[in-house]
Amino acid sequence: MPGQPTEREGAAWPAASLGCEAPVQRLRRSYGAPQVQDLHPHDRGPKGTHHGAIIANGNLYCPKTPRTLLELGPLARTATRDQAADHDRKTAESARYKLGRISRDDADGYHRVQCPAAMGKIRCPLRPSSMRLDRDRPEILQPPEHPQACCAQQTITVPPEVNAKTAQKHDYPSAAWRRSCARRTGAERGFATAEDPASNTISRGWCRLMGLAPLMLHATTLLIVRNQRILTAWDNRQEENTRRAARGLPPKTRKRRRKTLAGLAAGPP
Repeated sequence: MPGQPTEREGAAWPAASLGCEAPVQRLRRSYGAPQVQDLHPHDRGPKGTHHGAIIANGNLYCPKTPRTLLELGPLARTATRDQAADHDRKTAESARYKLGRISRDDADGYHRVQCPAAMGKIRCPLRPSSMRLDRDRPEILQPPEHPQACCAQQTITVPPEVNAKTAQKHDYPSAAWRRSCARRTGAERGFATAEDPASNTISRGWCRLMGLAPLMLHATTLLIVRNQRILTAWDNRQEENTRRAARGLPPKTRKRRRKTLAGLAAGPP
């Protein structure tokens, strides 16, 4: 749907495949469907420069951005609350160094971005006006000796080829990206329960009707029944957790059955 982000698994292609996948991503964004995806390890981190700005994780960053911020990866599944808070703090700090978009894509896919110091996100001696900002912002202590266009100009033009494959709706791997990408789990869970033959199924032969209208009507009814079943099960779990809490017991959780390669290797032979 126009205006809705598209979500899929991490790209399974190395950076060398930019030429075969990038046109698809550009076409998708041209229809107003920005993507939300987990980047392949080959596509993460710094990947060259554009007019001096560092290309990383689908964005352009100040040339003096700390390397550790550019190499941030997605939050681990087993991360604690403190680890998640620290990760979110680092991604929020990296966003201060990002060149900000000041225009939409034109008909050819070009847009313009502005220096983060000119936008008031960081302090930089090359932008004297930014040095009057509060000191709670990051400060560039050693600016480039020979500033390139991203530092010398107020704005630069970004062609569609830059970050064509990795540009996303949210900064990668920020908390906003994590929340948006997590919706894929809910979507896949919905597909799985709608296709579950133990309760309902939409496999071949489930409906002896032809035509789009009757099939859509039956599919909509099936999804309504599925949603009612899921809501009833959720209410029952909440009531059970309330009874357990009254007896001083923790909430009942499901046992995780998925096993990782590391867990299998560490187990008994």
